[in-house]
Amino acid sequence: MKDVQKMLGLIGTCDDPEKLRSWHANALKAAHPDLAAAAFRRLIAILPAETPGTLEHDFWQTVHAFEHILKEERGKTVRLSRTRQMVARVGVVATLMSWAKRTTDTDGFTMLMERNMPELTGEAIVLRHASQFDPEVVTAARDRLERAGVNVAALLKSSGEL
Repeated sequence: MKDVQKMLGLIGTCDDPEKLRSWHANALKAAHPDLAAAAFRRLIAILPAETPGTLEHDFWQTVHAFEHILKEERGKTVRLSRTRQMVARVGVVATLMSWAKRTTDTDGFTMLMERNMPELTGEAIVLRHASQFDPEVVTAARDRLERAGVNVAALLKSSGEL
């Protein structure tokens, strides 16, 4: 137990993506899901170049998380080319608006929900940064999360938004 606590401390202060990737993989192999989750969370927190807490940081954190999950599943690097192209074309806000207003769930939404990571969905980002979106976009994001069984109030409270 002491070793796990020590490792969690190291992970929590690490700024080296390669170390975090290695620790994540090793923790998965050693059946330490708590360490694997901590390394994953830290990795996706440090990868975006944007300022933590900003809409852009949250968005790129989600992109990095999704790409990491796909790499693990497929055994090769996967880039979200269409998402990156859309951001280059219309920007982060318009991309998130598009996701929230869709009539069907995106693949990313479904995959993140299956992995119990609703806080990483585009819809959660919209809710955390609601002042940057029109009310109907915020409502659509909230509705999608609620339809998926997410306790939105608890989600926002855990991210410090309430």
